[in-house]
Amino acid sequence: MLLRENYFFLMGYRHSFLKQDVSRKFITGTSFNELYALFLFDRAFRNIIFKNLLIVENNYKSIFSYVLSSNYGYKEKDYLNPSNFDQAEDKKGQVSDLIRKLKRQYRVNGKQHGATSHYMVNYGYIPLWIGIKVISFGLMSELFSILKDEDADRIAKIYGLDAKSLEIFLPILANYRNLCAHEDILFDHFTQRVIPDNKYHHILNIDKVDDEYVCGKNDIFALILILKHMLTPADFKMMMNEINYEFDRLKGRLVHIGIERIYEKMGFPMNYKDIMYLE
Repeated sequence: MLLRENYFFLMGYRHSFLKQDVSRKFITGTSFNELYALFLFDRAFRNIIFKNLLIVENNYKSIFSYVLSSNYGYKEKDYLNPSNFDQAEDKKGQVSDLIRKLKRQYRVNGKQHGATSHYMVNYGYIPLWIGIKVISFGLMSELFSILKDEDADRIAKIYGLDAKSLEIFLPILANYRNLCAHEDILFDHFTQRVIPDNKYHHILNIDKVDDEYVCGKNDIFALILILKHMLTPADFKMMMNEINYEFDRLKGRLVHIGIERIYEKMGFPMNYKDIMYLE
C-alpha cells in the first residue's frame, strides 16, 4: 500500500486518529487499516465532488458565454472589448490584465483543442462559446468580478443568487476544483474565503459561537451549500446519495473513532442529510 500510495500522502490522514491531548500520539489500538480506510473514503469523496464541480464549471461557462455573446457579439474584438466590462476607475487595471490572460490562454491552449483550432484557422476568430473550452475555471471565476452589474446580475439570477454571493462562490469552486484535480487531501480542507450566511444555516439550526455559525462557512460543508445552489435538484440529490454511501462504508471500517469525528472535521452537522430535502 505504501509503495502504491506514497507514505507522506497517507500520513496526512493521521490527524483524525490522534489523541486530543498534548501527547499527539495515536489513539491506543488504532490500526493502519483504519487510516487507509479514511484515505480511500477521501479518494471516493473527492471523485464525487470533482465530477459535480465539472458539471458546475460547464454550466457556468455556458451561461457566461451566452450572456456576453448575446450582449456584445461573437468575435473576440467584440466580446473582449474593455468597454463591455466594469468601467470603475479602480477596475481598469484588472480588466486589462484579465483580458490579456484570456487572450494568452487562447494562444497557448487554443491550438491544442480541435474546435478552437478549427475556428482560428478557418475563420480567424474564436466564438466565446467555443473558447470557454480552453479557458481555466480560475480565470472564468475572475472574469465574473469585472462584469458590468447588469451582466453579473443576469448570470446570478439564473442560479437564484445575488451577484455578490456568486462572486464569492466562484473562486471557492475553482479552488476546490484544482484541489480535486491534483488529488490533494479534500475532506478537511478549509478555504480562506467565507461564504455568506444563508437560509440553510438557519434551517439546519447550525450551532453558533459569538453569533457566527461554527460550520458551513469555509469548510467542506460550505462547498456542499454552494453546490446546493448551483446544481440541479436531481444532480444534487444524486451527489448526496453517493456521499451518504461513502460515509456508511467508512463508518463500517472505523473502530477507534466514530464517524462523528469525520463529520466534525468536514463541518457536516449531524442532521446534514436534511439538506437533500430542502428547497
